[in-house]
Amino acid sequence: MLCLRWHPWLRPADALCVFSHQRVHKLASLQDARTLPPNKIKRLLYPFTDVGAYLDSSVDRSQFQLFHPSVEDIEKAEKLFCSSPSHKIDYCVSAERMDHAPTLRQPEVCFIGRSNVGKSSLIKALFSLCPNVEVRISKKPGHTKKMNFFKVGRAFTLVDMPGYGHKAPQDFVEMVEPYLHDRKNLVRTFLLVDGSVGLQKFDRIALEMCEEMRCPYVMVVTKIDKCGRGPLLTNLLNFQGVLNSQTTSCYPQPFLVSSLHFSGIYLLRCFIAHVTGKIQLTDTSTDPDHLFA
Repeated sequence: MLCLRWHPWLRPADALCVFSHQRVHKLASLQDARTLPPNKIKRLLYPFTDVGAYLDSSVDRSQFQLFHPSVEDIEKAEKLFCSSPSHKIDYCVSAERMDHAPTLRQPEVCFIGRSNVGKSSLIKALFSLCPNVEVRISKKPGHTKKMNFFKVGRAFTLVDMPGYGHKAPQDFVEMVEPYLHDRKNLVRTFLLVDGSVGLQKFDRIALEMCEEMRCPYVMVVTKIDKCGRGPLLTNLLNFQGVLNSQTTSCYPQPFLVSSLHFSGIYLLRCFIAHVTGKIQLTDTSTDPDHLFA
């Protein structure tokens, strides 16, 4: 069992087809991260700490750390992303329309974002403990053309939606809007935004769509390794201003991730496990679900 209690800053409290040459990320699990220095582990688990220290003292940091589970909770969540004979994680099916979507009862989360925002890379990172589950990644925008469903045992389903904006499928709206509006077991939508470029026109349209559908959603800031702290902080404060003034259904904390360096992946796994009802947190500042009661 992983034990990191010796770090003074910590709060108490294993789609398509298998490729044998697929490599597991060197930081796929917390056990892998134990070999790193304490400050590096902290930045991987809670990536806001790496940039929060550079904010002006007048800026309220609390909204960036509403969801702050213990390492023990993060470890419990990680187990859900490990495949086993009794908990199989695998690609399920692809669908172009809602009437093609599988009828599933377990809670569902979906990921949407602008083409080339890093959506497939993020999903691959989340599933990195299951090398038999392949999420296809392409350098060309618009690679995902259908809704791709991945079953995580009987716990929940993760849906990879087509990218919007440049190279989006022509029928993107007809595909996505009915899903967001009618999918009864959808518990959270994850809206991905590129942290290195900030909110783009199509991101704002997607945000307005989520607001119109009144579906609980979360902003995930990708590619935080692609820009310096200054530009990232500027974009984060802009995101926060938009969330505070223009949204009612969005969880107020943006989640920072880097699929390359693995920052924020553990925390996002924990959030998904919690909002799908699969773990109860023992230590966090705010229960995310009470905001949508």
